[in-house]
Amino acid sequence: MPSSLIAKNPTARHNYDIIDTMETGIVLSGTEIKSIRAGKVNLKDSYAILKNGEVFVLGMHISPYENGNIFNKDPLRSRKLLLHKKEINKLIGLTQQKGYTLVPISIYFKNSFVKLELGIAKGKKLYDKREDLAKKDAQKQIAINLKNKNY
Repeated sequence: MPSSLIAKNPTARHNYDIIDTMETGIVLSGTEIKSIRAGKVNLKDSYAILKNGEVFVLGMHISPYENGNIFNKDPLRSRKLLLHKKEINKLIGLTQQKGYTLVPISIYFKNSFVKLELGIAKGKKLYDKREDLAKKDAQKQIAINLKNKNY
């Protein structure tokens, strides 16, 4: 449960069927935390990988802190996610199945800690995406009709 949302991945639920989600911690430097507090983070093209029994998030862009000078890190560097061994083993088992991947869904603060919501996802086909858009459109039209009927 995000207490204060910082950023969401806009394409995660559009491109993937989210099977399961889990809350993870993330290893960051001091200037990265300051940039995140300023809301300068982008999850759009990010994804997570398993490497040597650890989970890393790649493609997450954290803009350099304006007053950070030499302490700023590379905006697109890989960042380690903090999970228990049992959770990592579960992820290893699921990602070895065909079509499953790890997708960051959102990043938020929880009791002054930065947390990342990681989704275990399966890629959608083009017709699934179209179907979801059609359902969304139909729901929007129903809401408009109900609103107009009440007036």
